[in-house]
Amino acid sequence: MIGRLNHIAIAVPDLAAAAAKYRDLLGAHVGPPQALPEHGVTVVFIDTGNTKVELLEPLGEASPISAFLAKNPAGGMHHICFEVADISAAAATLTSDGARVLGDGTPRTGAHGLPVLFLHPKDFDGTLIELEESR
Repeated sequence: MIGRLNHIAIAVPDLAAAAAKYRDLLGAHVGPPQALPEHGVTVVFIDTGNTKVELLEPLGEASPISAFLAKNPAGGMHHICFEVADISAAAATLTSDGARVLGDGTPRTGAHGLPVLFLHPKDFDGTLIELEESR
């Protein structure tokens, strides 16, 4: 069902400072910040050649990243994202097998303009999983 690893997401308290570390210390190609109000985050993608790292910063007090950073003030890994060929079919298979899709189960548009869903971390050994429909 899952395809390639699309990205690893890291929640950070200061997006500009974190992006600068990847750019200046690691020599990475850092994309521009993107505000995603529907998800309550501002993101920056770092291209590593074979996948991406997504840096997440809260966008507003209601952001789910705010709660994560309250527990992890220095930041840390937030989720991993895998590509799937058909997100609706993947969601149907997962839920029929007992996995929980977060929210109302309806895919939302993600940072790449493609449908995404999140799976409950308790169903995947404590790891929040994002599924993104591949192009």
